[in-house]
Amino acid sequence: MKRNLTLGVLIGMLILAFTATATAAAASEVLDRIVAVVNEDIILLLFKVREEMLNRLVDEKITDQEIKRNDIQVDEAEIDSTIERIKAANTFTDEDLRHFLEQDQMTMEQYRDRIREQVLRTRLVNYQVKSKIVITEEEIRAYYDSHPAIYGGKLRYHLRNILMRVPDYSTDTEKQALQEQMQQLRSQIEAGESFADLARAYSQSPAAADGGDIGEFAKETLSPQIQAALDGLNPGQTTAVLDTDQGFQLFYVEAVNRTEGNPLESVRGEIHQKLFAEVVDKKFVSWLEDLRSQSHIKIIN
Repeated sequence: MKRNLTLGVLIGMLILAFTATATAAAASEVLDRIVAVVNEDIILLLFKVREEMLNRLVDEKITDQEIKRNDIQVDEAEIDSTIERIKAANTFTDEDLRHFLEQDQMTMEQYRDRIREQVLRTRLVNYQVKSKIVITEEEIRAYYDSHPAIYGGKLRYHLRNILMRVPDYSTDTEKQALQEQMQQLRSQIEAGESFADLARAYSQSPAAADGGDIGEFAKETLSPQIQAALDGLNPGQTTAVLDTDQGFQLFYVEAVNRTEGNPLESVRGEIHQKLFAEVVDKKFVSWLEDLRSQSHIKIIN
């Protein structure tokens, strides 16, 4: 069977444990609604719900057995501390929490028992999975080097442009004539004519008098259309003719700069956490699969 419990779910249950009782009630409500209608799709859904619930119960039972085998304990003070963290994370007062529990028909003692279960299971995961994971310096550096867009600084383009506006109510023929004129200008630039001189002569941009110099822009501040057109261009190169909201435009790359990135030392902890979380999930799945394979599990249909 495909297991539906992941480490994220298990750990998440610790922080959101006060919602746990809703699961069984919701599943029961779904089943009650399903049995009122019988067709192939509903039957398949019914089996899927049953399978997921069984898998979750099996995984929980396996982890509970491992808790006992490893003699993992939790005291009342830790339960109190966990409840206080849950209240703080959800901005709950004591009264809010008790009101919520009453709505779910759960007593405080039942709630504490459920918290105890989740703390024990989380401690088991820490013992069996997390404590055995080592993230190497080579892995951290490889991740850093393979994500220059995140850690390697930001691209900035110094641009010039030529703009030809399309008058309102222009016909398709008139619009095509403007586009062809822009294509001709691009050909002249490619042949070696000065972009700045052509901008002064033909551009309708406010920057025309400055040879079309519109300044420097961080790549991410440009529109997706312009970003795509600039991708891969080097200083001295010109984009294709772009049909933009303002009119037809050409962009000339005056310079490409990259801001100073984050040094590895300043982001090592962040990268370690990312890699650790990825490995934990994989290790947890593998660990639980091994436990299931070693256990005698019989599903009665």
